[in-house]
Amino acid sequence: MRIFIAGMDGYLGWSLALYLAARGYEIAGADRFLRRKWVAEIGSYSALPIASPEERARAFHENFGKMLQLSVGDLCDYGFVRDSLAQFQPDAIVHFGQMPSAPYSMMDVHRSIWTQTNNITSNLNILWAMHEVCPQAHLIKLGTMGEYGTPGLDIPEGFFEVEFRGRRDRLPFPRQPGSFYHLSKVHDSHNTAFACKVFRLRATDVMQGVVFGTHIAEMNVDPRLRSRLDFDQCFGTTINRFCCQAIIHHPLTIYGAGGQRRGYLPLRDVMQCLHLILQNPPADGEYRVINQFDECHSIRELAQLVEDVSRELGYATCQTHYENPRIEAESHHYRPDREQLLQLGYRPHHDVKSEIRIMLNDLAQHAERIAAKRDLLIPDIRWDGSRRKSAALPAVKQHSQ
Repeated sequence: MRIFIAGMDGYLGWSLALYLAARGYEIAGADRFLRRKWVAEIGSYSALPIASPEERARAFHENFGKMLQLSVGDLCDYGFVRDSLAQFQPDAIVHFGQMPSAPYSMMDVHRSIWTQTNNITSNLNILWAMHEVCPQAHLIKLGTMGEYGTPGLDIPEGFFEVEFRGRRDRLPFPRQPGSFYHLSKVHDSHNTAFACKVFRLRATDVMQGVVFGTHIAEMNVDPRLRSRLDFDQCFGTTINRFCCQAIIHHPLTIYGAGGQRRGYLPLRDVMQCLHLILQNPPADGEYRVINQFDECHSIRELAQLVEDVSRELGYATCQTHYENPRIEAESHHYRPDREQLLQLGYRPHHDVKSEIRIMLNDLAQHAERIAAKRDLLIPDIRWDGSRRKSAALPAVKQHSQ
């Protein structure tokens, strides 16, 4: 099977390229290396040192016996997208090539507009290029559970049955995104569903939970193959950020009351999920939505898990609540479905706590590197448009929720 990965140099894209190459798939992809530039732009870097694109290509060839087919270009350039897909003729396209940060999209008007322009345009370019040069391909579009928001209802997988004024229909579940980034992903979902309808394309929209983890097994053979792990306020997802804080004995930064609940899954299990989806494509013309996560936890629960494991390993850490820079519900109902992955045969490899232990061991040798950027661990990007550091909340409030 021939797989094209848009955004191959990123946290997920690079991991998937290695995972699939190790299983005999023919891989090609595209990237503009913007993730590296975005993180540098806000003054940070990956907690785990990562190889240059050239070093990665050499390591890929030496370990898998294949040349890395990675084209450098802009997914917002339709000619580049069309030519890349026409030349490779993929059986499936995995679209990771977008700006993935809610805080980055809320920094200012320029980054807000750029996020939506980049994400929506790149997705439309892929849809049109598929229609023109590889209509048989299966698109796996990376969505996010954040598209749904936090409704007071259970969250189905994309669609639900609704009755209104005596009539029933199956309709898309309402989206209530919480940032300009998440709004861009909602637009992508609508555009993808429409393209499947009018172009008879087939697509799986993966509503993914928060991903965490330092490596997959295929990276262990060569340090040049490791993927990035960010810990700054823009690109460092919750557990990744907490683990980096714990390693340097920095208080775990809980935003607000910490009752926000989300779905989480380890990087290694993301690979298993995507592999199953690739092996089980939808029918022609079908727009399929799959919710992808393992466990649901509140931020407080995650912080406690990280603190518990850290103390077992000898790292003294604690939790501190900060003013929440985001506009979001800090206590809410959250019960999403995830039946389709289980039906495809998905079985989690690790629970959150065991994966945290692996992460802390991986990060330990890079404590000084993380500590050098400790000033980036307190958020100052606020949803109201201002830029000021969040203050620690009084201890009495921390325990009153």
